[in-house]
Order: sequence, then C-alpha cells, then structure tokens
Amino acid sequence: MKYAVVLYDGMADYPVEALGGKTPMECAKKPNFDRMASKGEVGLVRTVAEGLKPGSDVANLSVLGYDPAVCYTGRSPLEAISIGVQMSDTDVALRCNVVTLSDEENYDDKTMVDYSAGDISSEDAAEIIKTVQEHFGGGEFDFYPGVSYRHCLIHHGGTTELGTMTPPHDISDRVVGSYISTAPSAEKLTKMMRESYDLLKDHPVNLRRIAEGKRPANSIWLWGEGNKPSLENFEEKFGMKGCIVSAVDLLKGIGIGAGMLVPEVEGATGYIDTNFAGKAKAAVDALENGCDFVYIHIEAPDECGHRAEPENKVRSIEIIDEQVLPVLLEALEKYDDYKVMILPDHPTPIKTKTHASDPVPFMIYHKKGEKDSGVESINEKTAEATGNYVDFGPGLIKHFFEA
Repeated sequence: MKYAVVLYDGMADYPVEALGGKTPMECAKKPNFDRMASKGEVGLVRTVAEGLKPGSDVANLSVLGYDPAVCYTGRSPLEAISIGVQMSDTDVALRCNVVTLSDEENYDDKTMVDYSAGDISSEDAAEIIKTVQEHFGGGEFDFYPGVSYRHCLIHHGGTTELGTMTPPHDISDRVVGSYISTAPSAEKLTKMMRESYDLLKDHPVNLRRIAEGKRPANSIWLWGEGNKPSLENFEEKFGMKGCIVSAVDLLKGIGIGAGMLVPEVEGATGYIDTNFAGKAKAAVDALENGCDFVYIHIEAPDECGHRAEPENKVRSIEIIDEQVLPVLLEALEKYDDYKVMILPDHPTPIKTKTHASDPVPFMIYHKKGEKDSGVESINEKTAEATGNYVDFGPGLIKHFFEA
C-alpha cells in the first residue's frame, strides 16, 4: 500500500472578478484531479483551528497530522532546521525576508512594493544577507541565507514576546509604518530593519538589479519568531516511512524535524516556473526506494495568490494536473493498492493577497475503493455541497490512512 498527498499551497480562493466571478479551482482544466474526485471522497476540512494564524506552517503541520496547538513553536525555527542552523534552547529564530520598499525618506512612510524583492535569486540574496551579517551579526544576532527571498535570523538569548511582527506578504502595497512592532522588546529588531534600508539601497547587487530592470532587495523584514522546535518522528507516529518534496525551507524543515526523507530537486523554485515534473519524479523515486508515504508540496498557487495573478493561479493548478499527477499516478499503478489525497493547506485569495483560515476542499482517492462521490469537478462549492466536513484538521490524515 502506498500513500501520496499532493498539497496545492494556497489553491482555495474566493470568486475573482477577473475570472468572471469564478474561483481559480472552478476555472482550471484539471481532468486528472476531477476524475479522482468523481470516484473518491470529497469534502471540506478546517486546517487552521480557531485562534491560530492561517500560515503555511500551521496548516501544513495540520495536514500532516500534527496538532499545531500542541507542537507549534513558530515558523522560522522550522526553516532554520532546513538550512542547517543548530538552535540552542535560548535561541529565537525569525524569518528574514529581503523585500523591496518604496523610496520615501522616512522608513515608516515607505510602501511594501514587493515582499519577495522581485522573486530574487538565491545567489543575489546570499550576497545581500552576507552584507547584513557583516554589519549586524556576529554577536547577539546571526543571519543565515536561505532560498530566494526567505532567510533566517537567530537572536541569541532573544524573546518571542515581540508584539506584532507582521508578515510582509500581508501588507503588499501598504505603507509599512503601522505594521512595525512598537513593543520595547522588539526595538533592536525594528532598528535593524530601519537601518538596513540605508545599508542596502546602494548595494552593488541592487544597483545591478536596478540596471537590469529588476526590483532591489533594499530592506530586511523580520517576522515569524519562534523557539527551538520538537516534532514527533513521523514513522514512529504513523508506522510508515515518509518523504516531503518541496521547494521551500519551511516544508523541508518540517520534514527534517519529523525524520522524513527530504530530497533536493534541481530547478524547484516555489513559483510557476518550478520543476513540476522533477518534483513528481522525486516522490516516485522515494516510493520506489522504500517510502510508504510521499507529500508533494507545490508552492506556486500560493505565490500567485499573494501576487494577485489570477491567470497564473489557474495555470499553476493546470500544470500540476498536466505534469505532476500523470507521473505520480502512472508510478502508483505498479503497486497493488494506493491512496491519493489532494488539497490546499489554506486559501490565499486573489482579492486579499494573503492567507485566510476558511475550510478548504479535499479529495481522497482509493484505487481499490472507488465510489461515486457525486462530484464531477472539485472546487470550493462542490466540496461544500457534499456536506462532508472535517472540523479537526490533524485528524484528516488518520482518516486517509485508515478509511
């Protein structure tokens, strides 16, 4: 028996005016997804419990069967694991985005132009983070380069009581001043954020990027604070060897923390230009090499939601159907039996450009347990119409394994 989850990050949405009042799921041509849904189980699941923030950290932990209310210590510590940072019990990790801010003289008057600094390459960003570390690091603080715009700060002897450290993707096109923590405990961090603009605005990497028509990484932005994490081993918890395939440090960190296989996929970018087929092949290889369970995390729909790109969000769903599902399904047919679950972790609505905590559609297909779901095409509306609702997100994977 083999099990596969294909996680379309941020796929669920609200009706989009540019799509004729439909959601990307409704518009996308996804015959493989729809065929499985028509012969499986369809419903809604609440992946983000009441009172928790709808981040990909909380939501993916929930889908993987971990109760965030019990095990969650913050987003950045999971990313720190992924990039090989060894945290002590007194360390606090924070996500360090490199972002593009507008050029008003006063930092607080600047606008969040781009939370990803023009989808900056890891190579360019590493040079930026090197300069940040040389200027601010080496004592109380240490900065570590990650992937693209996503990096890590370790605050030695720090605190997680920092007031509100707002995720930059939540404030696209907004003036940043009112979203900067005013807590005295965050003062050193916010001071570094403000000073980083003058440090980076004329950085050689940024001058080159501007000359090339690209957005500069002219500031750091700190958020996602948390303590050293501790996740129950996935194999001990569920009795099966697991693998996570993802382009982003967060999911890799969850996988490493849970003792799962986490392969590197060349060309995996986390956006619509990612190596979709390569990610599917990595999952297939993991199954062939002894894994019982694979979790293919695809970031592209989420990024398209944050960037308010409805056509690209539709297309990302279609590409997964064209390039990931066929590879996976063909490989699974070699086994006596298998199950596939497909769902988003949370909605990332085009309208708001940030995450929402609404329940999301899910589909479970069982090769030897085909049945009429009553659904011809899965989307937010048809999933709700089934009346099948799972209120406790971390319980869904147990149902997936046992039903």
